[in-house]
Amino acid sequence: MKLPSVEYEAPATVAEAAGLLAEYQDEASVLAGGQSLIPLLALRLARPAVLVDVNGVAELSGMSRVNGWLAVGATTREYMAEESAEVAQAVPLLAAALPLIGHEAIRNRGTIGGSLAHADPAAELPAVARALDAELVVRSASETRVIPAADWFEGYLATARRPDEILTEVRFPVAASGTGAAFQEVARRHGDFAIVGLAVSLTLADGAISDARLAFSGVADVPVRAADAEDLLVGSRPSPELFEEAARRATAGLDPPADLHGSSEYRKKIAATLVRRGLQAALDNAHERQ
Repeated sequence: MKLPSVEYEAPATVAEAAGLLAEYQDEASVLAGGQSLIPLLALRLARPAVLVDVNGVAELSGMSRVNGWLAVGATTREYMAEESAEVAQAVPLLAAALPLIGHEAIRNRGTIGGSLAHADPAAELPAVARALDAELVVRSASETRVIPAADWFEGYLATARRPDEILTEVRFPVAASGTGAAFQEVARRHGDFAIVGLAVSLTLADGAISDARLAFSGVADVPVRAADAEDLLVGSRPSPELFEEAARRATAGLDPPADLHGSSEYRKKIAATLVRRGLQAALDNAHERQ
């Protein structure tokens, strides 16, 4: 299907991009990797008046460590982060999730910021950002805002970004020593959106769990933190019994949506299984990284 007629702008700087968004407001869509936007345009599910193509804005791409954070530019390609030794060392949960995103062709064009700005609750990166309490930096023509991941996701494909703002970078906290991570998901086929996914990060200290992070994808209109399970895990020594109870607490309040891929109860059972598997995989990864 052909794309609809649309005006096209290609700013060279963040300031120019922000100026265009201030001018066009809700009539503009930002084009980065285009792996979500182009299909929406083709299906006439998105009808912007203008595309603001930010691929030529060099300052939006790249990665750097700053004050205990790994700052990732919004247009950094997913494959670049996937192949980065610095990402693997600094943010192991991000490294674990990236290979599960779509297929290689999608990760070749898709961007870190694009996935988080699109905010599909079944996608991997929103769950990673939520689990790690990432920070998202947005700029308008007049100000810069830093938005915690807990406040970023407001609903299905909805975020706290205002129409005149552009997402410029995502900050992930650098993992502490003794941290292991895993991303588990169940999908019909590799590359499909997960029926349920789970981001898990565990930090060990003196044989006990000193920090635990769990966030689900695919169980609500936003990624969901399993706070009760995290509270149980912190301060405890890992064991199958502990992980079983964590799975029970993590899923106790879940009410996943039902669709042709599975009922709510089916998704809830998958979620519990992923908690047990994910915690064990993260524990094994923590031991490997020590």
